[in-house]
Amino acid sequence: MSFADRLARFNRIPNRLVRTFAGRRLSPMAVVDHRGRRSGRGYRTPVVAFRLRDGYAVSLPYGPDRDWVRNVLAAGSCTLERAGRRVELRDPEVLQGRGGLALLPSPARAALRLLGVEAVLRLRAA
Repeated sequence: MSFADRLARFNRIPNRLVRTFAGRRLSPMAVVDHRGRRSGRGYRTPVVAFRLRDGYAVSLPYGPDRDWVRNVLAAGSCTLERAGRRVELRDPEVLQGRGGLALLPSPARAALRLLGVEAVLRLRAA
């Protein structure tokens, strides 16, 4: 089991707490609302999202192979709740390495590099 897998498993419990305040007006966390590829069930996943000129970039600390990322890619869209606002997003694209990290502010980019994060999910506003 990789470090990302262990970290994702460990964070399942704290993420339940984070979902209670993520997406609200003063919260640094956002929430991605998406549907399961097979089940059609609705899910809410807490994330760190950064505003771009034409959409958002979401850091992927557990890598791009997580179920929620696959769900968003399969659907081609999702809804992001950030700072008390809901935004419809489309055209998801996983960017690996420097190309994706370059979209983020330099302090976030530096912190994510230290954590070994190499992927970003880019989404455009609908």
